[in-house]
Amino acid sequence: MATKSAASLYAKWKTDREPFLRRARDCSALTIPTLLPPDGHSSASDLPTPWQSIGARGVNNLAAKMLMSLFPVNSPFFKYSIDDFTLEELTQAEGMRAKVEEGLNKIERAVQAEVEASALRVAAFEALKHLIAGGNSLLFLTDTGLRVFHLHRYVVRRDPMGNVLDIIVEEEIDRDLLPATMVLPEDSGRDKDEPVKIYTWVKRNGKIWNVHQEVKDLKVPGSEGTYPLDKSPWLPVRFTKIDGENYGRGYVEEYLGDLKSLEGLQQAIVEGAAAAAKILFLVNPNGVTDMDDLADAENGAFREGMESDVSVLQLQKYNDFRVAAESVSEISARLSYAFLLNSAVQRNGERVTAEEIRYVANELDAALGGIYALMSQELQLPLVKRLIYQMERQKRLPVLPTKAVKPVIVTGLEAIGRGNDLTKLEQFIAGLEQIPQAAQRINWGDYITRRGTALGMDLKGLIKSDEQVAQEEQAAQQAAMLQQGLSPAINQAGQLMKQGMSNGQNPAQS
Repeated sequence: MATKSAASLYAKWKTDREPFLRRARDCSALTIPTLLPPDGHSSASDLPTPWQSIGARGVNNLAAKMLMSLFPVNSPFFKYSIDDFTLEELTQAEGMRAKVEEGLNKIERAVQAEVEASALRVAAFEALKHLIAGGNSLLFLTDTGLRVFHLHRYVVRRDPMGNVLDIIVEEEIDRDLLPATMVLPEDSGRDKDEPVKIYTWVKRNGKIWNVHQEVKDLKVPGSEGTYPLDKSPWLPVRFTKIDGENYGRGYVEEYLGDLKSLEGLQQAIVEGAAAAAKILFLVNPNGVTDMDDLADAENGAFREGMESDVSVLQLQKYNDFRVAAESVSEISARLSYAFLLNSAVQRNGERVTAEEIRYVANELDAALGGIYALMSQELQLPLVKRLIYQMERQKRLPVLPTKAVKPVIVTGLEAIGRGNDLTKLEQFIAGLEQIPQAAQRINWGDYITRRGTALGMDLKGLIKSDEQVAQEEQAAQQAAMLQQGLSPAINQAGQLMKQGMSNGQNPAQS
């Protein structure tokens, strides 16, 4: 059986992608039209401009919040987790656990420095906007940075469990970039200067990924390669997982009805307001007032005429516009809450406390918990595994045993969990303040550790251990006892010196 070409499979599988792409373009048109332009759009053609800006504000705001939560600045978004049995062995060996944790922390900082140096957040922000609006994005992590492929440039096929089986990317490149040894089929003279389509096919084969590129159904020399199964540089990310579907759904799609309603109402109000702003004077053709005299008259001039002969054209649509404006206000409020805009957090009122605003903001952030769960599995964890693999191949990191040490994501969903733990700790302490002498029943050392963990802080070297506190207390007690023992001797020596001086005797010679 002949193997099908990447181009034929791409043409076959893109029919499954079509409804997702069409829906994503509808969402993009009402938010940020440049994300997924209409089919056939070129840089020379104009894109439609939405009549409202809440969609664009919402996508940018939500993408920014997710970016800061998934990839915080100057803070590792992952840590190494040690196997329980290995951890037990290190605990028994004196001083080994601390040394191992210190070494792992150095590796974490090295990977974080690589993230900062490669400007990964720039591409990640673009990918997040595509995920929010269209639900899908393909990332390609190279040695020099991160590249984003939009939904109309690739197809993906998954098994019933959602695991990726095939990825095919379609691009156009100049013929001069192809290897000199590659001979293409005969083209017409007109086509020889045109770019050619190149297909990159990433296929799962057991425990590895096979990859190669094709041009006109011919393999590109030198393009074949393999990747480990869990360390592929190709990351097809979905915003939400729908069982049985090869592609995800975007966040905007869930609020597409409100966006369409707002778009139509806002357009009607703007066009109606423009019509209402136009000033037209009507003059009775059978009246005694001369229209030219009024048009040429200066401000404050006197002219002959009747007031009833002149009137101003009015739409008389105030009540209709008011109904539309109220609907726009209600829809805008709903969308502001959905996209976590700051204006939605603070309610209208004279006495709004900072605690109330903080509480509502935390509630809105916690609503993203389900989204962060998928992001950690399809974006953060594969990304950090590939980064570590690249740095290990470049001899910039030591190779660690994968069965004993594994990277674990500590931002996103994990950060929400720590925030909830902190809130519970604060409520617990606030409640204990109402109980007399309750503070004496609290183990403050354990409370300090839990609070630092809830804040995501590295407490190593910051908090004194129980042994250090005991040693310092013992040293203080010994110093106090020594002081108490020396005080009588010092006082007695002082008295002897005073007596010697009163008798005219040098105390040093006595």
